[in-house]
Amino acid sequence: MTALEGRRSRILAVLLVLLVYLWNLGAYGLIDPDEGRYAEIPREMLESGDLVTPRLNYVKYFEKPVLHYWLTAGSFLVLGRNEFAARLVPVLCGLGGCLLTLFLARRMTGSARAGVLSALVLASSLLWFGVSRLNIIDMTLTFFFTAALFGYGMWSSEPDRSRGRPWLLLFYAGMALATLSKGLIGVVLPGGIAVLHLLFARRWRELPRIFPPSGIALYFALTVPWFWAVCRANPDFFDFFFVREHLMRYLTKVHDRYEPFWFFVPILLAGLVPWTGMLLEALHAARGKWSFLSRDSGRLLGLWVALPFLFFSLSDSKLIPYVAPCMPPLAILIGTALEALSQGRAGAVPMSRRFVILNGMVLLPLASAGVLYPVLSSRPGAGDLLAHTLPALAALLLFWGASLAMHRRRSFSLMPAVLCVLALLNAFAFSRGFEAKARLDSPRDVAALVRERGREGDRIVAYRSLMQGLSFYLGRRIVVAGTLNELEFGAAREEDPQWFIDAAQLRRLWNGPDRVLLVTKPRHAGLLASDLGREPVRLGETPGGVLFANF
Repeated sequence: MTALEGRRSRILAVLLVLLVYLWNLGAYGLIDPDEGRYAEIPREMLESGDLVTPRLNYVKYFEKPVLHYWLTAGSFLVLGRNEFAARLVPVLCGLGGCLLTLFLARRMTGSARAGVLSALVLASSLLWFGVSRLNIIDMTLTFFFTAALFGYGMWSSEPDRSRGRPWLLLFYAGMALATLSKGLIGVVLPGGIAVLHLLFARRWRELPRIFPPSGIALYFALTVPWFWAVCRANPDFFDFFFVREHLMRYLTKVHDRYEPFWFFVPILLAGLVPWTGMLLEALHAARGKWSFLSRDSGRLLGLWVALPFLFFSLSDSKLIPYVAPCMPPLAILIGTALEALSQGRAGAVPMSRRFVILNGMVLLPLASAGVLYPVLSSRPGAGDLLAHTLPALAALLLFWGASLAMHRRRSFSLMPAVLCVLALLNAFAFSRGFEAKARLDSPRDVAALVRERGREGDRIVAYRSLMQGLSFYLGRRIVVAGTLNELEFGAAREEDPQWFIDAAQLRRLWNGPDRVLLVTKPRHAGLLASDLGREPVRLGETPGGVLFANF
């Protein structure tokens, strides 16, 4: 009996995962720009009562669909307007993705333990854990993306196709909710994976079966109402969302997020930490080695990794969380390899050796960089990161050292379970990095200064930075000076020009009769005097912002 067998061990594993994911979730401020943005939009929805048209700083914001905003607004209604409630939706989606991974791995491998290992690998991988702990849309998308392919995978492996119809409905429901989370990739990618899987498996006769009228009707029943309502209320939505945010975003550099084609290679390698060294074994698992996975299941998992990875690699717009949908199938493949290792299958010794060597090639340089960056970086506040990064680096070294020790002792039956616990410990230590990041990039502390020094009727100005979480913490609209960025579309449709001003207008406002409180990033504070025409009064400073006043 291995360490993951038995009800008691699995309950302890669940409790450990919950502890790691929920610990200190609301203890640090929202990290701008993303967390502030995706908390403020649902706050404004609740304030206005308009659940159709998303708004940011009270102007139209059409870059993403509405589902994540609705879910976050629901969290605010239940738990109040706070950081824990803002982050709860992605955390639940991350945990839900782990659960779906467990069940799909168990179906594909026929091994309950392989399912548990796959879920623990996913839960403890840095990219999955990191995206789950941030209030961004990517984990909401990824959960429903995973739910869709979970439904397809269950249908595909069901011998009795008549019994598989509910799974196809889940496939379509998942694609619909993924579409409502982040747009057409929610249907294009899962649907493409399913079609390619049947084509590569030469199961051509089954192609018509994955397009049941009931599934198609369900997809449109879930997606059309909101798209119809928002287009009816906002005739300019269609062009902005479908043309600019889909075609132009993918094919051009309109969002200035261009990265080279190979950008996601190091992201995926780092995102799998501390399991990166198992990638070679994951490839063996996909090819049917150890007889846990059928070639058909391995083919599905391989396509699930490859299609999103290639799709986003070809895009002219790239961000780190885009490859999160690749993580569940990789976790299943790695979990399958770990199950083979725990059973001491043929080749366990060389498998373990490769894992230790390859992981050392990743973890040891990563640990060194984690020490050198805070020491050598000239960025303000970078030196403070060392206190937060050292525990995570120590956990990484402990993970690698334990794997080396168990390899030498041939403790293969215990190795996967022990490493899963240590990997979760590493994720727990890594979570302290969010606190360090929030200290530098959260407007929570400077918003507290505004509340302390300001009064009703003061004009609040964000200078040269949107500081999107500022509106969330103050519960009010702010004047944006010197930058528009993603608010350009909404600002162009704003009827009252006083909320978006240039340097000349800022100078008139500053020297006028109104009391003005101005917030800016520390890096922009030195530019303020030239724009205002005189030295402003500095009321206070935090690592995330500086507060000035004209009184």
